[in-house]
Amino acid sequence: MSVRPLVIIPDSRLRLVSDPIVRVDAKVRSLVEDMFETMYDAPGIGLAAVQIGVPERVITVDVGQRESDEEDGEARKNPIALINPEIIGESEDLSVYSEGCLSIPEYYADVERPARVRVRYMDLDGETREIDAEGLLATCVQHEIDHLNGVLFIDHISKLKRDRVMKKFTKIAKEKERDGA
Repeated sequence: MSVRPLVIIPDSRLRLVSDPIVRVDAKVRSLVEDMFETMYDAPGIGLAAVQIGVPERVITVDVGQRESDEEDGEARKNPIALINPEIIGESEDLSVYSEGCLSIPEYYADVERPARVRVRYMDLDGETREIDAEGLLATCVQHEIDHLNGVLFIDHISKLKRDRVMKKFTKIAKEKERDGA
């Protein structure tokens, strides 16, 4: 397992539509291990493979880190790897969460999404599974599936706010390039 570098906006790879996984093999399992390692190191609660430069339909999530046990304050790990995830149902009622993204460091905005979703995916054994997600898990899964389709959470906010974010990160990227970082 290894921590991989994150792809940061305005990198155009974040706009790629990821390719489906044909077969779950050792390469895919290794990718998932690296994704969890990278996600926990960041730290984050979700990661799409494209965020580490691999445009394949794989996401990892673990909202257990956020939902710590109230009694002892211990974070519970609940890692979930979803291969070729697709939303097959969503609620009409919506919820709003302040979202952030490892590929857009230190920027957060309120995003409205369906409050509950049903997702079909393959697990690490190549078995087709379905999961019903609500609350933070539903938001996280939708956010990561968006990445697989080249969509960022800032695409769900106003054009004015999105343009400001892109301008800021484009400037930072140019400064890093100029400084040879």
